[in-house]
Amino acid sequence: MQPRAEQKLQTRHALMDAARSLMDSGRGFGSLSLREVARTAGIVPTGFYRHFQDMDELGLALVAEVGETFREAIRQVRHHELELGGLIDASVRIFLDAVAANRAQFLFLAREQYGGSLPVRLALGALRERITADLIADLALMPKLQHLDSRAQAHLADLVVKTVFATLPELIDPPRETLPAHLTPQAKMIEQLRFIFIGAKHWQGLGHGNASNPENAP
Repeated sequence: MQPRAEQKLQTRHALMDAARSLMDSGRGFGSLSLREVARTAGIVPTGFYRHFQDMDELGLALVAEVGETFREAIRQVRHHELELGGLIDASVRIFLDAVAANRAQFLFLAREQYGGSLPVRLALGALRERITADLIADLALMPKLQHLDSRAQAHLADLVVKTVFATLPELIDPPRETLPAHLTPQAKMIEQLRFIFIGAKHWQGLGHGNASNPENAP
């Protein structure tokens, strides 16, 4: 890489780091101004435009970055062949290690999935859909879930991904008081995933295939 291109890339990363640093104090991305992000990164405001058109484009770059980190964690889980039972624990540990190693990125994801920037929210929603689609493909290959049709597999993947996304805020900012081991965010995530997968293993459909009749619902 040429020195000038390398410097440009470093400045781009500095702007992204500056935004995450400002958010670490508890602020939402939508409250950040271009000027303060540039100042925190150590450049003049006009220099910002050499890297991003506006704050929304910076936000989308942050989404792309955490998306790649998230999906890399999933690839590691896939490498260890996520199955029912004990390997759920191992897979959660892989994910928690990724969160701990990239706290600022996952802090952004945890807060901004419900944040004030519409482009960022939409991009994070699209990321969640891509992760769900990847998981659907994985579930279709799991021998213990072959009894599920494609619709049930899609519901299962959606439940798993939403559980992980919903637990992120607790993982990033755990309660200050000391909790019993079984009530920690990590323990709750493992137990919730066990419930989901055990239920899926025994799922026979609403009313044993008559899902259209609400009276058959439990």
